[in-house]
Amino acid sequence: MSAHPVKLGGIHHTAYRCKDAKETVEWYGKVLGMDYTTAFAEDHVPSTGEYDPYMHVFLDAGNGNVLAFFELPNQPDMGRDENTPAWVQHLAFRVGSEEELLAAKAHVESLGIDVLGPTHHGIFKSIYFFDPNGHRVELATDIGTPEQYAELKRVAPVMLEEWSQTKKAPRHADWLHEIARKEHGLG
Repeated sequence: MSAHPVKLGGIHHTAYRCKDAKETVEWYGKVLGMDYTTAFAEDHVPSTGEYDPYMHVFLDAGNGNVLAFFELPNQPDMGRDENTPAWVQHLAFRVGSEEELLAAKAHVESLGIDVLGPTHHGIFKSIYFFDPNGHRVELATDIGTPEQYAELKRVAPVMLEEWSQTKKAPRHADWLHEIARKEHGLG
């Protein structure tokens, strides 16, 4: 087997649209402690050459991960894909422990932001809330064992193939749901 010609070194940045660049930078700093690192403002899009003034801001999400936003004042007001449920598209950030997750929840709630969770996903727990642009934000902490992660990797191809053929949830990782049920006293 030959080596793949593309050698990824991680995600350079991921970019979303925002309603107001300054408000977004301030919100991510206050709510999640993210440092504002870089901005680009152009009247013409470098990749296409078209006239479309924008402000592109970059925030440090830790460990070399960068979250970026575009404010596009000449475009129609931003919306969301109404055919996709609000819970599907989201930004998920890692925190180091369940204690950090609970402390983050208390902090976010103290700012008057509604928080859902913690939700137990078997191998991680997470909380959810929305930024001022309507983007769903998740904070998650891993709680699984190496054996659980290995088993999930082992059954992933089988689950994908079954899903591809049936479009129904494969039951190859039922044990994962059982962990969450027991956590909630349902099992």
